[in-house]
Amino acid sequence: MQKIPVSVVVMTKNEERNIAKCLKALVEFDEVFVVDSNSTDATCAMATALGARVSNFQWNGKYPKKKQWCLEQLPFSHPVVLYVDADEEMTPALAAEIRDVLPRFAAGAGGAFVPFDYVFCGKKLEHGHRVYKLALLARDQSRFLDYDDLDVAHMWEVEGHYQPQVQGETFALRQRMVHNDHDSLFHYFDKHNRYSDWEANLRTKGLMNDPREANVGARALLKRIFQALPFKAPISFLHSYVFKLGFLDGKAGYDYAVARAMYYWQIRIKTEELQKARLAQEDTQADTVAGAAK
Repeated sequence: MQKIPVSVVVMTKNEERNIAKCLKALVEFDEVFVVDSNSTDATCAMATALGARVSNFQWNGKYPKKKQWCLEQLPFSHPVVLYVDADEEMTPALAAEIRDVLPRFAAGAGGAFVPFDYVFCGKKLEHGHRVYKLALLARDQSRFLDYDDLDVAHMWEVEGHYQPQVQGETFALRQRMVHNDHDSLFHYFDKHNRYSDWEANLRTKGLMNDPREANVGARALLKRIFQALPFKAPISFLHSYVFKLGFLDGKAGYDYAVARAMYYWQIRIKTEELQKARLAQEDTQADTVAGAAK
């Protein structure tokens, strides 16, 4: 059978534990780019050996960040692009569905949301909170927005947790990608510590939930409602563990719900820390101005 006419982008940095499984699962796709950020391990050599086209991305500390740079700079052969993280694995069922929905892109669709199965603490979770990412894009109709986030001290060159802006219809796929990070839990919590820094920074600036981000169905409304609620940490735990039946996944379901709640707890206290620092800075500036006026 002819390969799927989609250009795949896999972004990496020191992903030798994940990259082989990721790329081997993408063999049905016609074109696979690995865009690396100065890895010091065997990531690039492994990717080249597996047939990927490897490019290096050297971030200059400005926009565009990595995903948008890929849209602008990579020599794609196809109008539809699929973003895959190195710790994500394609399934045959999802690949077949992507092939089947390509006529919708030819008719003007802008993007498709991909649902995820999550492997946590070695167990594939069948229940609980489910992530959807707008990962299948019409490249000429898509853009990753430039958030005011260059001052986030511990963030990096990849865009944060938000969906791109697209022109045209968006829809959700039924088949799932598998998120299965073979790195340690230290790596997981380190990433989410950085993500919570990023989100706290944007909350302090009032920049969360940009209406230009693409969403499907009622997700945009539900996200706005959740972001406006107090006590997000316990609410997120109850949502994942109780309402979404995470308890049926046993200990791993509980641990995942706790980890998700802890993420929102981090965001809250970091937001409060930033707000206090901003108020203190404003008070200092006001005192300086008042002193100069005397």
